[in-house]
Amino acid sequence: MTDGGKKMYYGGAWHDAIDGGYFDDLEPYSGSVFAKVPTGGPEDMAAAIKAAADAFPAWAQTTPSERAQLLQNAADIVKRRRDEIAELSARETGSTVPYSAFQQDLVANTLQQATGWVYLNKGEVLQSNQPHHTHSIGVRRPLGVVVSFTPWNGANILSWRAVISPVAAGNTVVVKPSEFAPVNAGILLAEIAEEAGFPPGVINVVTHAPGAAPAISDVVFGSQDVRLINLIGGVKTARLLAKRAGETLKRTVLELGGFNPMLVLDDVDMDYAVRTATFGSFFHQGQICLNTRKIIIHRSIYDEFVEKFVARAGSLKMGDPLDPTTIIGPLITQNAVDLVHERIKDAVGKGAVVRAGGKSEGLVVEPTILTDVPYDAIAANEETFGPVVIVEPVDSDDEAVRLANNSDYGLAAKIWTRDLRSAHLLARKLQAGLITINGGGAHGRLPFGGFKQSGLGREGGREGALGFTEIKSVSLGY
Repeated sequence: MTDGGKKMYYGGAWHDAIDGGYFDDLEPYSGSVFAKVPTGGPEDMAAAIKAAADAFPAWAQTTPSERAQLLQNAADIVKRRRDEIAELSARETGSTVPYSAFQQDLVANTLQQATGWVYLNKGEVLQSNQPHHTHSIGVRRPLGVVVSFTPWNGANILSWRAVISPVAAGNTVVVKPSEFAPVNAGILLAEIAEEAGFPPGVINVVTHAPGAAPAISDVVFGSQDVRLINLIGGVKTARLLAKRAGETLKRTVLELGGFNPMLVLDDVDMDYAVRTATFGSFFHQGQICLNTRKIIIHRSIYDEFVEKFVARAGSLKMGDPLDPTTIIGPLITQNAVDLVHERIKDAVGKGAVVRAGGKSEGLVVEPTILTDVPYDAIAANEETFGPVVIVEPVDSDDEAVRLANNSDYGLAAKIWTRDLRSAHLLARKLQAGLITINGGGAHGRLPFGGFKQSGLGREGGREGALGFTEIKSVSLGY
């Protein structure tokens, strides 16, 4: 256990659940109790929303420099607590130590970048066509209360990403973290926000027990104070949320999953392509929305690539995420492991070949490489949230693009080639919100989000800032 029972945070104070209950938050690798967490319910969420609504008028009037300083304070705290939080992340979510430490660096960098986002909400001045009017101005203002549903995977960076843009724009936020990572996806964020000096009610966190999210969500949808719902999660959940939000005319920002292709052209450095494919496919056990799900590779180099890829995947050390040499840790739950095996079994039953992996011990699943996967296999169309990747040969760049775009999703795509002109031409054709060429990645300063079923809206940068504001038109006369 971390340090005994945890508490929720709203209105600038730490609270037990109103019903007084707690649940055991378990470590996926050891199965031991990581922390006891409050079983928040509808009344807790209502109290947190009220605290956020009460804090909004004053927070909306703070200057950009005041908000920037608080974001910088938070970045400094994350840097100071880097190693401590990395260990907590490894224990609660099963992320390996290197990935956990990487998250803390990314959180600190994003907070620092966001000190500039506070100045991005620019309006405009228009000359009036009406007599006796001098001009009109469009002024951007924050929306009000934002409720962010944060996930267990990438819990540290994704919880902050769901908070930084709305807070930088002048909104107040209530965070509802996943029940599988309530500490790293919410409570730690509240600790840092409090120490950084954010005023009471600006950042609030309500935890809940497994299965209790629907009742809490009812309060969110029913509250007139909640102006926008921000979800980082799965498509199934997003569809239900969007339907409910539409009924109450609440805005949404949805960052969802993807079926992310990697295009490998025939002029690549083979060893480098294999290394990057291994990382892209298997980091955090394939439990990140940006993981590579399908590698599309020119047929002329397919056999060599698969041989080297299989060898490298088989060399990855598996086991305890607290061991700094471990590359593959546990999946988050037994249900997640069962889903991976179901997808592999379905694909093999329809003709796929397991080139590497396919087995598990406890919650640790071997890095799995599938070839010859038919299009009617579930794994060929739906995101398998685990260490499973498909490799498929093609005969041309056009075929590679066609296969990459043959998906309901469009979150991210990667291109590997020495020919940058070809890479940029292909990037124009790919249907994805984030396209990286030869090793680029997602940066906090970029607007991030997906096409098609991978989401609505953007987070980060100017586009992210604007998504949490509304424009007010003011006409001036004499």
